[in-house]
Amino acid sequence: MNDYTALRVDLSPCDTDTTDLLAAFLADAGYESFEADSEGLTAYIPVAGFDVETVKNILDDFPMEVKADISHVIVEGKDWNREWEKNYFRPIVIDDECVIHSTFHTDVPEARYDIVIDPKMAFGTGHHATTSMMIRHLLDLPVENAVVTDMGSGTGILAILAAMRGAVSVGAIEIDPGACRNAEENIALNSVSVKMLEGDAARLKELPQADIFLANINRNIILADLERYSNAISPGGLLVISGFYEADIPLIERSAALSGFTVEQSLTMPDPNLTEADPALSHGNWASLRLRKQNR
Repeated sequence: MNDYTALRVDLSPCDTDTTDLLAAFLADAGYESFEADSEGLTAYIPVAGFDVETVKNILDDFPMEVKADISHVIVEGKDWNREWEKNYFRPIVIDDECVIHSTFHTDVPEARYDIVIDPKMAFGTGHHATTSMMIRHLLDLPVENAVVTDMGSGTGILAILAAMRGAVSVGAIEIDPGACRNAEENIALNSVSVKMLEGDAARLKELPQADIFLANINRNIILADLERYSNAISPGGLLVISGFYEADIPLIERSAALSGFTVEQSLTMPDPNLTEADPALSHGNWASLRLRKQNR
């Protein structure tokens, strides 16, 4: 199991722009996930990738006037099959069309699309709002005979559903080696055909241009790679993205327009970790966008 270093950076002053910019710099240094709050940012990186001097250099060169206090702890890897079994006692059914369950589940409801996922260390069981929204998009789209790319595939759940829905070609890319192996295992469990690649957006050139391009990642990675995504999509094709909040939509829409996309549809779902504390928080809504690449 992979252990992670949790880097904590307390910032003064602290606002969304500051934490977003810091997350972008840390993402470039290999950090994989981020949790921002009113006091600062917690960022996660595999233990082998942590270097305190790199963090200090980022903060020394930070373009905003802030005071930063840093600390870090080791977060032990988990047996995600055991965690999933402990926390989710029943399979999840989405729109009465798709059921997602693990190999340990019994009494699984029947649905048109039956997906088996053993998540291990990877993200994407369908329980998170962003994954659920991406699945809803896929259930709504004309996937049959389409070429589909799943960027940042996690468990491979979206690529698997695309293959089940009759896509003529499905390619998936995952940067984390362990998650990539897990996706390959899940693809085999579901007896579907998916070309699985380990790496980042640089590997998109190895896949055919997509009719439907899926990316459930985070805001900063989406913004950084939008032009690469555009190059990997056929004219008139669709880009379906999630992993960000409703408050991020205007920024993403503006950036997407510069890369030749227009918005066709958006979905939002509440993040209970934020909305339970304050239901009025607009940024407590996870969001997804469906964008169309214009013919140039």
